[in-house]
Amino acid sequence: MPMDARDIETMIKTAIPDATVTIRDLAGDGDHYAATVISESFRGKSRVQQHQIVYQSLKGQMGGVLHALALQTGVPE
Repeated sequence: MPMDARDIETMIKTAIPDATVTIRDLAGDGDHYAATVISESFRGKSRVQQHQIVYQSLKGQMGGVLHALALQTGVPE
């Protein structure tokens, strides 16, 4: 069963409370999403580390219920 965009946003915000999260369904199928996650907690971390934090927040859903997530991360300006 596909994952709902609100569920993805909730999981990310639960793990990264200060995050601003924007989710887009890329294919309309509930399996392919793009997410932009902005958080002060990313400051000083590499892009890889930022992505790892987001993937950890999804608790193993990547590659299973959530097939694909194009991810952009950053710190607030």
